[in-house]
Amino acid sequence: MAITDSHSPIDSASTSADAAADAEAERAVARAIREIAAGHVIVVADDESRENEGDLICAARYATTANIAFMATHGRGLICTPMSAELATRLDLPPMCTANTDNHQTAFTVSIDHVTTSTGISARDRSLTALACIDPDTRPQDFRRPGHMFPLVARPGGVLERNGHTEATVDLARLAGLEPCGLCCEMMKEDGTMMRRDDLRAFADEHGLALITIAQLQAYRRAHEFPRTMCRVAQVQLPSDYGTFTMVGYEADGAEHVALVMGDDVLAAMAGDAPVREPVLCRVHSQCLTGDVFGSQRCDCGPQLREAMRRVTERGRGVILYLSQEGRGIGLLNKLRTYELQEQGLDTLDANLKLGFPADAREYETAAAMLRDLGIASIDLMTNNPDKIGQLERAGIVIDRRVPLVIAPTDYDAQYLSTKEHRMGHLLGALAKEN
Repeated sequence: MAITDSHSPIDSASTSADAAADAEAERAVARAIREIAAGHVIVVADDESRENEGDLICAARYATTANIAFMATHGRGLICTPMSAELATRLDLPPMCTANTDNHQTAFTVSIDHVTTSTGISARDRSLTALACIDPDTRPQDFRRPGHMFPLVARPGGVLERNGHTEATVDLARLAGLEPCGLCCEMMKEDGTMMRRDDLRAFADEHGLALITIAQLQAYRRAHEFPRTMCRVAQVQLPSDYGTFTMVGYEADGAEHVALVMGDDVLAAMAGDAPVREPVLCRVHSQCLTGDVFGSQRCDCGPQLREAMRRVTERGRGVILYLSQEGRGIGLLNKLRTYELQEQGLDTLDANLKLGFPADAREYETAAAMLRDLGIASIDLMTNNPDKIGQLERAGIVIDRRVPLVIAPTDYDAQYLSTKEHRMGHLLGALAKEN
């Protein structure tokens, strides 16, 4: 192995280029997940050393006549219905053949049409068939066989097990918080030859579609499927001053977090039924012992938590994630040390920096993982913090709407709130004046 100077200009440039590529891939996949969750079609390209082809992909929930017609008109390839093995088993879809000799072991099942269709080939008929695949009331006998829709069975490990469009379709649907089923259609040019990478980019740009590669999706999953050790530990009823919540306890990489959940559809999704379809009112709240428990007026944390609980109860539906992130992620005792520095004249940001901490050490991957576990992909987020919005969106959560959560300043926390607004970018100004 050659030994090189890690500080050489070439190595630094390479590292910088890699970091830029990683950031671009992160943004591309996060956008693709949002587009899938919103019901749009995207383009997914595979490895240039594999098929070097692209597919149009959307979630089965959004297998509309318009989306299928777009695939048929512009993709021109075979429209298939990738799904999880569990769904294929429930629908009793056996393999198309017993000895699969396909170059890439694509797992076709017997083709199907829903019994309510006519010929089965129209965009409307194919829409009916695809939507029936994810309807929990659908029975195997509700399909005619053979038909004009071609289910494909994804490997359990998704693109981390097999780098195919089948797995990419199901992974993207899952990451978007939807049923593990979608549509894919190979993309051909007008002359019948396959679109390659440059063609795919030009097509995506022309139609305003998100474009990602399977390699980017693999990297995204490896980076974002954290915390690796997160598990749901307990679930209890929590009567409170604001109403009765279902409290769900999580353990993630040694830290403990809870979710307060309310709403029939949210509870059903949490129990494993269909994912939540409409955006859920949500507060992602970082633990603050001094504010939440002792009523400290140094910050607005306690009033924000109580107001969030009140709003969820008023709506009768929502979720509050309470994360073990004391002191913006630096811990209780270090927060008290910053208070000492604040009493000497530093603001909340400079106090953190003086102790060698970032202004805000919090990360929200765990929050995104908790939302996905609860079956929630789209939220109305109660926050004034743009960084929280950005991190959750990059983790694949759709922020349908930001709901301001501004608490009127007191004599004790006015400077704290001013620092958050003017130095940390929190969205407080005009709304604080209204309060």
